[in-house]
Amino acid sequence: MQFAVLPVINEGSPSSTSSFEILDMESAPAPYQEVHPHWFFCRLAEDNRSWLPFSRDDSDKLEKACKTVGENEEDVVVAVDGERFDVHIKERKRYAVYWDQAPTEVRRCTWFYKGDKDTRFMPYPEDFSKSLEDAYMTAVTLGKWKTKLEFPSGETVILHNPKLIMQYQPVGLQDDWVTSPSEQNRPQTVKRGVDNISVDITEGEPEQVDHLVFMIHGIGPACDLRFRSIIQCVNDFRNASLSLLASHYKLAQQDGKIGRVEFLPVNWHSALHGDATGVDEDIQRITLPSISRLRHFTNDTLLDLFFYNSPTYCQTIVDTVASEINRLHTLFKQRHTAFKGAVSVVGHSLGSLILFDLLTNQRTDSEPRKRFASDEHHLLNCDTLEDTLTRLGLQQYLAKLQAESVDLESLGLCQDSDLKDLGIPLGHRKKILNYIRRKRLPECYKTGASCLASGIQVPTQTTSDQDSNQSAGLAKQQSQFNRTHSVTSAVDYEYFDVGIGQVSIDYPQLAFHPQTFFAIGSPIGMFLTVRGLKYIDPNYSFPTCKSFYNIYHPYDPVAYRIEPMIVTDVDPEPMLIPHHKGRKRMHLELKDSLTRMSIDLKNNVMGSLRMAWQSFARLPVVALPPVVEGETPVQRNLQETLGACEETNSARSAAQTVQPEIKMGMLNGGRRIDYVLQEKPIESFNEYLFAIQSHLCYWESEDTALLVLKEIYDKLGVAFEQPQQ
Repeated sequence: MQFAVLPVINEGSPSSTSSFEILDMESAPAPYQEVHPHWFFCRLAEDNRSWLPFSRDDSDKLEKACKTVGENEEDVVVAVDGERFDVHIKERKRYAVYWDQAPTEVRRCTWFYKGDKDTRFMPYPEDFSKSLEDAYMTAVTLGKWKTKLEFPSGETVILHNPKLIMQYQPVGLQDDWVTSPSEQNRPQTVKRGVDNISVDITEGEPEQVDHLVFMIHGIGPACDLRFRSIIQCVNDFRNASLSLLASHYKLAQQDGKIGRVEFLPVNWHSALHGDATGVDEDIQRITLPSISRLRHFTNDTLLDLFFYNSPTYCQTIVDTVASEINRLHTLFKQRHTAFKGAVSVVGHSLGSLILFDLLTNQRTDSEPRKRFASDEHHLLNCDTLEDTLTRLGLQQYLAKLQAESVDLESLGLCQDSDLKDLGIPLGHRKKILNYIRRKRLPECYKTGASCLASGIQVPTQTTSDQDSNQSAGLAKQQSQFNRTHSVTSAVDYEYFDVGIGQVSIDYPQLAFHPQTFFAIGSPIGMFLTVRGLKYIDPNYSFPTCKSFYNIYHPYDPVAYRIEPMIVTDVDPEPMLIPHHKGRKRMHLELKDSLTRMSIDLKNNVMGSLRMAWQSFARLPVVALPPVVEGETPVQRNLQETLGACEETNSARSAAQTVQPEIKMGMLNGGRRIDYVLQEKPIESFNEYLFAIQSHLCYWESEDTALLVLKEIYDKLGVAFEQPQQ
């Protein structure tokens, strides 16, 4: 970039610079040292551009790669941010690896500026920074300060001395809201090097990945009150886990025993509401025009609950979740070839129910594939690919599909993106996908045949009452989920899979066996109850996942418990999740202290009354008033009160001395399942006011992240360290 160098003659600095100039004249000029660059990437959020620094490790990798790239050589790709992004050095772009996201700009930054109203320094473009660096080198080498640099774009930079450099914007480029002359002439502060600005730069994430966790969102495209996507919320959860590893597993990290846990988001909402299903267009045609914003929110968010209970769209949701998890798992292993750790899954809200239904229908390696009796004949209800295309009036694509070796079975596995790559237009793609989706529904769902996960063919409604009773009894023995028969005449729940009200669809298989399933803010218990399930057999466990945690906030209106459905004879309190700082929150400790004080005070009063009554009872007989047959009401009431107090104290003492262990079945390997977070002090003032926030708090909850980390690293034999406060 070309610029003009002019001396500053009799021009006062925008602010007093005498102290800087005197200091500069008294000290010997420092020799010129080349500025150390740092790499930044741009983030766009609500039309606001902000520049964030890469970690020091990533910046060093980018700088090293930049020096090796020649003008005529191919572009070099550097993996950054835990290998979740790739940076193309020559292109200066940063691409997401695991999810769809527009590429962002990357800069090699050396010079920065900040206005009076700006909150952080912004980096100059690289060519502008190079021009500033050349002028700075000349001024330092020759000692020529108070130099004005005029750039072709109109900006003016004045180098007063090494510690005071200012930039003036041209009047034509001033912001529209700047009207006063004083604001127009207000300069911007210029700094050289990232060490001279206030910015938080991390060292970088450990390269070693100990565990992989997939996180599935609930209803709607937004996951918190700031309307952020699942990608942004998982980023927060990942950052919280990295911070907790550094504080609660510090020694293990220093000794190289552990690395980090990788969390990856799984997005199914965009596939459900995309062009492949066309559901948004269908809903929009029947939506009333009034209160449009509220109706749009309902269509885009709340209707996901109804879509999941529809066989057609439930199949789409489950297929999307399973295929996306498998795709991410394969891609992760390709990028982390040394990874030998286990994999867990986390589901929030409806996402936890999706995972629950998916995990109940997984098969172990030794189990054969369980198919509906009529699946083979009714998969597409056609003999050949040509018959299918002819029926749809799309026979012109027969040659194109055959050229790609696509037969009838392969066509049933195709997604919208596959057909799009073959050059098939949107309208014809929808027709093919809709036809396949309708024909893939099990024939037993259409005709009324009962299909259970055990593979037993239950007779239809036309059989005799005796046969029906025998088959129902057999089905009850096979299923470890126990429930009563539905009294709804319009729906026969025997037509649904697994006997727990799941929609009869073909549940796909995951490419791995999850180690642990974490449900956060989960309505699983409510859905199972509505489906007709009374209790869960203690011997039941997921076929391929042996650990299950139900984590919830006490004020979450969507969350429900699981343990009362397993243990019906007792009502155990949920396990209280410890605060990540190692103690109860202060208001909860105060509440417990007041409760203990009231109990102790009551015991002391009743103990004093008991001693007084015993002393009164030991008086000589002659001193007692004449006693008629029976006791007086006062004597009787006092004796009953003291007796009840003694029984209560005895029971409390027995409970404190003997705490029987509660067996919670095999859903979590005999361990507790329900875990409750501690509410914040401000939340305890009005639980209704924070109800919605309570359902969306888990993404930023350090207590939740720490519980997940403890479960993961306990299985790896890594000790937990409570930092000193």
